[in-house]
Amino acid sequence: MPACARPVKSHRMIPDSFQAHDCTFKMRLTGMGHPSKNIFMQVSRPLTVSASLKGLSGRTRVPGDKSISHRSLMLAALASGRTRVTGLLEGEDVLRTADAMRALGATITREGTEWTIEGRGVGALTEPADVLDMGNSGTAARLLSGILSSHAFNSVMTGDASLRSRPMRRVTAPLAANGAEFLTREGGRLPMAVRGTGEAKPIEYRLPVASAQVKSAILLAGLNAHGTTIVEEPVATRDHTENMLRHFGVEVDVSRLDAGGRRIALTGPVVMTARDVTVPGDPSSAAFPIVAALLVPGSDIWIEGVGLNPLRTGLFTTLIEMGASLSIENERVEGGEPVGDLHVRHSQLKGVDVPPERVPSMIDEYPVLAVACAFAEGPSRLRGLEELRVKESDRLASTVALLNVNGAETEVIGDDLIVKGADAPLGGGTVQTHMDHRLAMSAVVLGLAAAKPVNVDDTAFIETSFPGFVELMNALGAGLAA
Repeated sequence: MPACARPVKSHRMIPDSFQAHDCTFKMRLTGMGHPSKNIFMQVSRPLTVSASLKGLSGRTRVPGDKSISHRSLMLAALASGRTRVTGLLEGEDVLRTADAMRALGATITREGTEWTIEGRGVGALTEPADVLDMGNSGTAARLLSGILSSHAFNSVMTGDASLRSRPMRRVTAPLAANGAEFLTREGGRLPMAVRGTGEAKPIEYRLPVASAQVKSAILLAGLNAHGTTIVEEPVATRDHTENMLRHFGVEVDVSRLDAGGRRIALTGPVVMTARDVTVPGDPSSAAFPIVAALLVPGSDIWIEGVGLNPLRTGLFTTLIEMGASLSIENERVEGGEPVGDLHVRHSQLKGVDVPPERVPSMIDEYPVLAVACAFAEGPSRLRGLEELRVKESDRLASTVALLNVNGAETEVIGDDLIVKGADAPLGGGTVQTHMDHRLAMSAVVLGLAAAKPVNVDDTAFIETSFPGFVELMNALGAGLAA
């Protein structure tokens, strides 16, 4: 046994028998010895944001939907034949997924704005030669866990410092029922080794907390299982996985449960046929210029080609309830998803009470919604935010800190966030983003409307989900400068 190797007592830790028989591989698992591939090295990019001197104006397009982009690469790699994808989000998170699927045997190329994927077929991915580094992407790591679990080879997954701090147990616990084995660091955290099974059993699982990521991971595992995989969710979550599975020829049965839940079932093993995919604009990315335009006086903007999946538009519904001038024009269907153009003008917002059942349809938009609430007239109560505690950071605590340091009054009662509304001028604080791209963008939006400048400690990680964010905002008149 090498001098650096030590026996482990917990089955949840990565044992020496699962690693290569040298110290170099162990160093890679912990982010050492292979910095070019296993550590997401990035220079911090602080930004001071001052109020926009004039209203935002113009027409723009936001990058492609991140959720659909991840799924298009994964499912195309599992399909038989050639898939062409246009509109793919080319941010760091999605590029990590592309790298992972290449490492698992798919051929993926890019020419101009079109991506071509030569799929391997369900169950035909191959063992990767190196650690799969998912960077900052929790979506990629969790969904890929489902795929890896039903392939008969060993693999290891890691990520950047933020992703390595996030628990994976809520995904690995149900997936283990199909016969796979997951070995993690203490607390169920990455790096994680996966011993997949070539004889995957179907899983029946009721989600304790609504989560599209957990649901999707189980469904993806079920593609190569023998029998019917069933997931019950207490509240309907985004259904991009179900939609895209159908697009690739998989029969997915969805039925309603009491109190708004759903039962999703598919029978495997399945055969998937390659189909071209058009990725719509990401509504979660559109949230930031939308809220900025609502808050900055004199603003009048259009955002073209935004995805309008009804399980993703909770923010739009909430903002309209707050009195936002937000209208949807030119509605159409592209690639199986509803799409439209959004017209947004500056509005005086009022406080709102957001029900917990709306959380799944706007889970990523709560930080920027909280910013909108801080400028609204009267208090707002955002209910049922438990899921925010396990995002890129503890997003509930980080959102509270973002608001408080800039003069807004908040209160957390259980999993509810109360924002008191604008009783005093806001701004003047320094926001700690904790490597969370959505917190950074929310802080920028706050600064554009605040009475005093807002300092953001790091905006580098915005590129993981919204490449060109600063340039897009400046094209609308934001006047941001590093």
